[in-house]
Parts: sequence; structure tokens; C-alpha cells
Amino acid sequence: MGHGGDVIQELTTDHREVEEIFAQIEALPPGDKRRKDLADQATIELVRHSVAEEMHLYPAVRQYLQDGDSIADKELQDHSEAERTMKDLEGCGADDPRFDQLMGRLMREIREHVTDEEQNLFPQLQRTADKEELDRLGEKVRTAKKTAPTRPHPSTPDSPVAQKLLAPGAGMVDRIRDALSGRGKTG
Repeated sequence: MGHGGDVIQELTTDHREVEEIFAQIEALPPGDKRRKDLADQATIELVRHSVAEEMHLYPAVRQYLQDGDSIADKELQDHSEAERTMKDLEGCGADDPRFDQLMGRLMREIREHVTDEEQNLFPQLQRTADKEELDRLGEKVRTAKKTAPTRPHPSTPDSPVAQKLLAPGAGMVDRIRDALSGRGKTG
């Protein structure tokens, strides 16, 4: 899928990519080792996406939307719940009895979050922020995803300042761990 465009296009592309991974997981039989590989791939994409949103999208939501603080706080709460689920899932193999339960919970959490963003938050932001700002945010989100962590870190503060300070270092460590373990590589 093509990345680029404004922040809404960029994040919507991310949503479609994760949904595609979820569909692949659902198509495989329980216990299939490929389900764990795909779950790791989904986690990598979700964590990078979440960190970029926390750094750039939610501050814009606070700035541009009426009741932006409560909207951003709710989105951050959604992220926090999903991150805890991903952390629990990280320790499970595909044959672990908890894997399917946790994967099902993660899919529900993410699908509800995506629906809310795409039906409510994105249209509101598109109405209130100008095109140049949305384009600028899209570029910032793409840049942030390049250095963002790839593993869940539920104890990391989710403030934009903390993410900007901590995410690149955690991201580097995560990418080294992924390279050494082969995590996130399919085939």
C-alpha cells in the first residue's frame, strides 16, 4: 500500500495494512506458527503507528478540535489498553492457549479504535485544520515511524515530549533486538 499524503491518508493506510495482517491471522488455523509471526508484524506496525500519533496527531487534535483534550485523552487510553494487550501477546506462542484470546481482544480494540478515528476524529480534523497543516503532520508522522519503537512499552509515558525524547532510543534497541531474533520477518 502506498504511503504519503496528508496525516489522514497516511494513518488510514496504516489502518488498512494492519487490517490486512489481521485477516491473514484469521485465515490460518489455531496454533499455526505463522499466526505468531503475523501477530509480531501487526504489533510492530501498531506500535510505530501509535507512537507517531501520540507525538503528532494528538497534539493537533488538542489544538484544532473543540473538546480536543478529552478526545485526545480517550485516544491515548485506547492506545494504553491495546499496548497492554500487545505486551501480554508478546510472551505467547501461537500454540499458547492464551494466544487466540489475546489476539481476539487486540483485534477488537484496534478495530473499534480505527472505526472511531475514521468516522469521528479524522473528519473533524479535516474540517478544522488547513491542508498545509495536514500535509505537514503527514510528513512528521512518516518521519516519526522510521525511528519509533517496534515493541510495546506500556510503562513509557505517552506525552508528546516523552515520546520525542524516549522513542528514538527505544526504537533503536527494539530494531536491534528484532534483527537479532528475526522478529517481524516473514518467509
